[in-house]
Amino acid sequence: MPDAVFVRRFAVVALIGAALWGCESEGADPLAIQDDVLTCDLDLQFLADGGVGRDGIPALSDPTFLPGVPLAGSTEYLEDDSRVLAVWHSGEWLVIPHAIMYRHEIVNLTDIVVTYCPLTGTGLAFARSSIGGAELGVSGLLYQANLVLYDRNQPNESLWPQMLGQARCGSRSGDSMTRVPLVESTWGGWIAQHPDSKVLAVTPSMFDLDAYLVNPYGRGYEAPRNGDFLGFPMPPNDTRRLPKERVLGIPDADLGSLSFPFLAMAEVGEHAVFDFDYEEAPAVVIWDRSLQSAAAYRSIVTGQQTTFTATTDGVVDDLTGTRWSTSGIPLSGALAGSSERLEPIASAYVSFWAPWSAFFPGTTIAVGS
Repeated sequence: MPDAVFVRRFAVVALIGAALWGCESEGADPLAIQDDVLTCDLDLQFLADGGVGRDGIPALSDPTFLPGVPLAGSTEYLEDDSRVLAVWHSGEWLVIPHAIMYRHEIVNLTDIVVTYCPLTGTGLAFARSSIGGAELGVSGLLYQANLVLYDRNQPNESLWPQMLGQARCGSRSGDSMTRVPLVESTWGGWIAQHPDSKVLAVTPSMFDLDAYLVNPYGRGYEAPRNGDFLGFPMPPNDTRRLPKERVLGIPDADLGSLSFPFLAMAEVGEHAVFDFDYEEAPAVVIWDRSLQSAAAYRSIVTGQQTTFTATTDGVVDDLTGTRWSTSGIPLSGALAGSSERLEPIASAYVSFWAPWSAFFPGTTIAVGS
């Protein structure tokens, strides 16, 4: 863990501009540091000013969700191949598209917060109760090119690098947020399987609808071979996979952090399963190429341990013969229409490869090489 460094509170920075972040290195005399500083447990060389200032990217709080079928008016920014984040919330699926998160990065719901960093391609959700119900905002800082959240409810704001899920600066440094499972998919594939989903709507308090029709980082930003992270500092690239290939990452698995690269899984087939151990118990990754979606679950169905098999029609469990989606719901077979759900590995999430390998160096590539 890096030695502590001192970073000026951005309550002060907001008055003088985001570009004037001041820092003192390890060994600075604490008596010389004024009381307007945060103590940060981060490697300062990878902490950067994102150039937008605090709340320059406006987080959303309790936005409007509308039925996903049919798309009309304020939801017409979606196309079949649009990537989306889906979260099970209060008995229904809520869908938050990447196109919205490019412009907002954080959505505060009543009891959870959904976050997405466009630079690192990482979508994670957290329980707000794990941090005292705090509302989170965009700090304007980046750590290893990754979104840094800030806690709007603390007098001395804490900083939370998204991919760490933990405060690393301020009064709450060391506190962790409880992960809430998310599923990533293409919109067309998702809504075909989950027609009752609700999707985030563009309302007058947000940007103009046209703003959500384009990626502000450029059409080629997410190309797998594109190693440019807009010049923001990152550790040297791990060249085992392409810089912006998407991977399903699982931190702190029994044998170290694991990554399941999308391109490698796609080579296996339209549908695939990959077994691994998580916290000393069997688990499985389910892959669907048409949805460009992968998710991790406990290998348990109806309370019993089982295995899963990929077929031409999908992934089925070997206990009941039920076909399962990457969202963990039964699509057909013995359990179709029931309330049975697979138990998700909440810590798993999708990331571009270069950021994943930067935050979890030496990660094991579970598929491909």
